[in-house]
Amino acid sequence: MTRTSLEATAAFYGASPVTRLFRWGLRASQHLWPALAVRAAHRLFGTPLPPRWLHRRRSWSQDWHIIQWSFEHACLTVYDRPVAPYGPLALLVHGWGGHAGQMLALADALRAQGLRPVLLEMPAHGRSAGSTSNLPQFARAIDYTVARLRQEGHQVHALVAHSLAANASAYAVSRGLPVDRLVLLAPPASPHEYTRLFAHVFGLRETTRAAMQQRIEAREAILMPQFEPAAVGPRITLPTLVVHDRQDSINPFADGVAYSETIEGARLLATEGLGHRRLLKDDAVLGQVAAFLA
Repeated sequence: MTRTSLEATAAFYGASPVTRLFRWGLRASQHLWPALAVRAAHRLFGTPLPPRWLHRRRSWSQDWHIIQWSFEHACLTVYDRPVAPYGPLALLVHGWGGHAGQMLALADALRAQGLRPVLLEMPAHGRSAGSTSNLPQFARAIDYTVARLRQEGHQVHALVAHSLAANASAYAVSRGLPVDRLVLLAPPASPHEYTRLFAHVFGLRETTRAAMQQRIEAREAILMPQFEPAAVGPRITLPTLVVHDRQDSINPFADGVAYSETIEGARLLATEGLGHRRLLKDDAVLGQVAAFLA
């Protein structure tokens, strides 16, 4: 039985004593000190869970070269193979709460097609420094990484991104990011929906949720509707593949459909029974993504 988005969100944050303490504290502060509740909710909403240190020391084979670039008040971690093919480069980006290791199977599939996979790890994820992040920062990080790679003389042939990074990638491409092809894996369509689910799990009133969203928008200088398919889709003109599972409980299948319908000429690859993350390792999906990029 497929979980609902609300059940998936609750499972993501878990039912640990720490989570229950945060839930109690946020509910209480809404009544006693509303401004504090908004600041605390903003901080918690921007904190990837599980904590980034769970995957910080993940072992990598010696044929991967790991470097870090300073970025804003944190850093980005970039994984590259010095002995990889020196053909067109494919940038692979994980989603919220994820890490670069989740993209290894796809990297191997693309390498077999003569592409050079480079993996990007976002601030506050994996080995990258930082304690918080958000969707607008994901978009800026992708833009910055592509610019640095091009400055180093690389042709960035493809951008392949999962979940929240797919949302950020679609936004970046709609603003002229210089890549040739785009692959969106299980993209979310509505940042507002994420804030709504977060508010429900932690018992936030609508006034608190709305104030939290406004705080994010004011600090990042962008409105959340600008990330939605209706806003970014018509501005994307390059070949695009959208992969989404019909039983995805994190980002509903309708989200992927929305991107495929608003991006002219986009192809939708609908899968069955892979959920939100298993499509990153499914041989059939990897083969079709590789073929699309090759």
